[in-house]
Amino acid sequence: QVQLVESGGGLVQAGGSLRLSCAASGSISSIPDMGWYRQAPGKQRELVAVIDKIGSTKYGQSVKGRFTISRDNAKNTVYLQMNSLKAEDTAVYYCNALIVERIGVTNNYWGKGTQVTVSS
Repeated sequence: QVQLVESGGGLVQAGGSLRLSCAASGSISSIPDMGWYRQAPGKQRELVAVIDKIGSTKYGQSVKGRFTISRDNAKNTVYLQMNSLKAEDTAVYYCNALIVERIGVTNNYWGKGTQVTVSS
């Protein structure tokens, strides 16, 4: 089976930085897309950033210029470097991956989430 495990969340002051990691393991042939979504209390889950196999990226408007997504294909891992953090970045961050498990079989997976709290 495929599992996504996030790490790197925590408490940081406004203006600070954090780096999140998400490692995929299990029956994996390839991972066309990997990314991060977040959900703050009382709000809907929103896109933070996504990256495809060759490194093309897409960012949510609120994080452009502050966050950088990257991936290590050899390690099946995606990273999110978060700089200039703001209180409004406080949320549970979820790793997401589109995974090809074998030829013709592709599934979408979610991690359990990691809490990021930014104090003012």
